[in-house]
Amino acid sequence: MIIRSRAPLRVSFSGGGTDVPPYTDKYGGVVLSSTIKKYAYCSIRPRVEDGLQVNSMGWTTGITAEASYAQSLNGDADLARAAVRRMGVTDRLEVNTCSDCPPGSGLGSSSALVVAILGGLCEWSAKPMERKRVAEMAYLIERSDVGIPGGMQDQYAAAMGGFNLIRFEKEGVTVKPLAISGAIRNELEYRLLLCSTGTTRPSGGILGRQIKSYREGNPTVLEALHEIKKLTFDLNDELVRGRVEEFGELLGREWDLKKKLDPAISNDEVDKLYRTALANGAIGGKLLGAGGGGYLLLFAEDGSHKRLSSAMIKAGSRVENVRFEDVGLETWKVGYRDREQRDRAGQRPQISEARPASYAL
Repeated sequence: MIIRSRAPLRVSFSGGGTDVPPYTDKYGGVVLSSTIKKYAYCSIRPRVEDGLQVNSMGWTTGITAEASYAQSLNGDADLARAAVRRMGVTDRLEVNTCSDCPPGSGLGSSSALVVAILGGLCEWSAKPMERKRVAEMAYLIERSDVGIPGGMQDQYAAAMGGFNLIRFEKEGVTVKPLAISGAIRNELEYRLLLCSTGTTRPSGGILGRQIKSYREGNPTVLEALHEIKKLTFDLNDELVRGRVEEFGELLGREWDLKKKLDPAISNDEVDKLYRTALANGAIGGKLLGAGGGGYLLLFAEDGSHKRLSSAMIKAGSRVENVRFEDVGLETWKVGYRDREQRDRAGQRPQISEARPASYAL
């Protein structure tokens, strides 16, 4: 039996940075985001040899890591190995992972991958877990076990799925699903574009400096975080009311504030692409993720979608439409043990229906 799972990536409209402790502990944070139809995947199957094998199929090269369950976390595939350890699984396993987007894309791919791995392990070990608990465990794996600096939004987005207003307080996290009408959703998909900057960058360095600036009492950073939090509620109000033009304009305001958190959040190439967008029909937009590279999220004025897309392609960007995903973590089973068994039997795999049922809302 093979267990497969997937968790969606996300676009964060506003609030990034306010979900990063210690700001959340003192002031509370809030993020407005939605998951999209891009995913991180995990497949789990038994193996004959002792220990754990992790195969990470990256965008440029693959990584294969062999490890005993007692081995320390200091090498390749630590996220998968830490997830296995957290779940208390000691079976002989082969864990295969991949993602529709590379790390550093600004779409929360690393956190979605951890959520997908945890979902697969829950299914494998027959240990159902609430979605919120999956997100909490994924956060601990990334931040505590592996030591990657960052916030809390990505894990909850990937586990829960859909449009959400996520609030972060010292006492805990509250996820409020948003009732977005089909018409508003369709209009957002018509107006929004994902435009690659052509570079990716790990988020840890930028977020680490942001945390340091906050702890040192940098007034510019603190004021920007307060303003971003306030703006997130404004964006939420405009979205729920269906005021898409105002929503698009506020995306640009959020980007202006976000750049105050660290000088490396933007660069000359990103600024040039954004100016090109504004000159060709974008009424707002922002760089997704911690910054430095990845994807620009752009909002086109009415009737300018094609012109904006063509201009960004001409400027060297890879342009994609946004398609929203309502479902978070999913798992399913494939009913054969390995390729040799399948080939000998000459059979097609027996596939169970994908389901989120093991993960109570």
